[in-house]
Amino acid sequence: MKILGRKVKPARILVYAILVATAVTMLVPFVWMLSASLKLSKDVFSFPVEWFPAQPVWHNYVDIWTKVPLALFIWNTSKLTVIVTLLQLLTSSFAAYAFAKLDFKYKNALFLGYIGTIAMPWQVYMVPQFIMMREFHLNNTHLALICLQAFTAFGVFLMRQFYQSIPDELCEAARIDGMNEYQIWWKIMLPLSKPALSTLTIFTFVTTWNDFLGPMIYLTKTELKTIQIGLRMFIAQYSAEYGLIMAASVVTLIPVLVVFLALQRFFVEGIASSGLKG
Repeated sequence: MKILGRKVKPARILVYAILVATAVTMLVPFVWMLSASLKLSKDVFSFPVEWFPAQPVWHNYVDIWTKVPLALFIWNTSKLTVIVTLLQLLTSSFAAYAFAKLDFKYKNALFLGYIGTIAMPWQVYMVPQFIMMREFHLNNTHLALICLQAFTAFGVFLMRQFYQSIPDELCEAARIDGMNEYQIWWKIMLPLSKPALSTLTIFTFVTTWNDFLGPMIYLTKTELKTIQIGLRMFIAQYSAEYGLIMAASVVTLIPVLVVFLALQRFFVEGIASSGLKG
């Protein structure tokens, strides 16, 4: 079969068709959510589905800011997400440089032990973490979540895999020129690792922004709660106002979408060069 003058195998056409169908299927819930956010609650579950409302209810996006302190929840979430993301980029890239480019005793054993923590579910050490934060008097503070999420074994693994693809000769040449390890990390390794840093930024941002259980455990004051807890409060208080709930969900989704679109050109490159499969 020829398409635009090029011969294309039927098997490839079938693969493309399956991928397109899968992509459309995954997008349907998001399109429905956007459509429902512009409807009255009584029209949200009408059948057949009205994908493009004849009379969009735009005031849903105005009402959500007055029903609950949504702006405060977004500010709290943004603050936590930005701080945690920056800290994970710093700690992961710094530790990964040591594991990838420095030689010290028991390096491989230490790395395997650290990476092995990825296999341990958070629920296993959730209670000891809570007791530790309580003893430090950090309950009901954002600092508790920041301290617990500032380090990540997955980030170290991701950055180390990328650093190993950078020739050791660059580091050796820099040492000959008089650079110390901090300067090599800052001036050589970080500029060359933008794809891996972008990938880690996306993973960390999405995970922290969508975190529900952590803030639920450590934050009980309304003025400290995050957007996911705020959205749960919104659903509890206005369980029948589906149009408002969908509008709040759309607003919650926007920052994640913006970050992913801004960094997507580095994402695939970072995944491929870091040795991850998925």
